[in-house]
Amino acid sequence: MDRGHERSLDSGWLAGLRAPAVPRPLRGAERAGSCRRAGFTLVELLAVIIVLALIATLVTVNWRAILPRTQLHSAVRSLAATLQGTRSDAIARNAVFDVQYDLDGHRYRVVTPFRAGGGISPTAEDRLALSWQDLPPSVRFKSIAIGTEIYEKGLIYVRFDPLGSASGHVIVLAQPADNNMYTIEVQGLLGLIDYHEGLYERAVPREDDFQ
Repeated sequence: MDRGHERSLDSGWLAGLRAPAVPRPLRGAERAGSCRRAGFTLVELLAVIIVLALIATLVTVNWRAILPRTQLHSAVRSLAATLQGTRSDAIARNAVFDVQYDLDGHRYRVVTPFRAGGGISPTAEDRLALSWQDLPPSVRFKSIAIGTEIYEKGLIYVRFDPLGSASGHVIVLAQPADNNMYTIEVQGLLGLIDYHEGLYERAVPREDDFQ
């Protein structure tokens, strides 16, 4: 191989080892155009802010509509649990338990057959009453019906007997501001507890129902 050919090979090999070309810096106009393409315009930012504000408004409105109903459902569950627990205590302890409703104060409590110091109380005045349980601020007693009598004010007592029966009554809880109502029904013979959304009234039995 002649020397000229060797020099050409060396030149090609050295060219392959050269550092890669450094890109040339962008000119001012090119830099400005690149920035404009990479960023957002003021109109686009305003559009995004408006969309986020609309979403936040919808979430707030839906939450305000859901929260009152959640408080009503919580009050119904709490009262139903108290009534069911009172019935169970009356059966387990073979004694009469009462539930007192304060329709003016929108609260209720359980009155036990025991005295504060222990033992069965011989008089109603000495019976131990448990602490009052308040309804949520937005929930009110609308009415309590015992038989054909409907009460909207005052103190109302109902009874749970050792055999599981109770003073049959119907409680209506309401949220006046949102026009929501719930009905809790305590059956007299069996002491069972049902609850219904809205204002519920059980149909009067007919003769055909017993045939």
